[in-house]
Amino acid sequence: MNEATQILFMQTRLVRLASSEWKITIRRVNEIFQKYDVFHYIANYWGIFHTEGDAAVLDDINSYIRHKDEMNG
Repeated sequence: MNEATQILFMQTRLVRLASSEWKITIRRVNEIFQKYDVFHYIANYWGIFHTEGDAAVLDDINSYIRHKDEMNG
């Protein structure tokens, strides 16, 4: 499996995990991930993220979103 496919699989797993953890629909997670450019963030840091579990990556994404939200006021 090439890197692009692995990144796509990770993004998909994280959308599903976020939906479950945040108790919102996959559609809403997708909207949030698009708003905060999370898909790009995952792709950029995949080299680090693929060595961590999905729960740890989701924690990092939560921090990333909070930080971006604070920066935007």
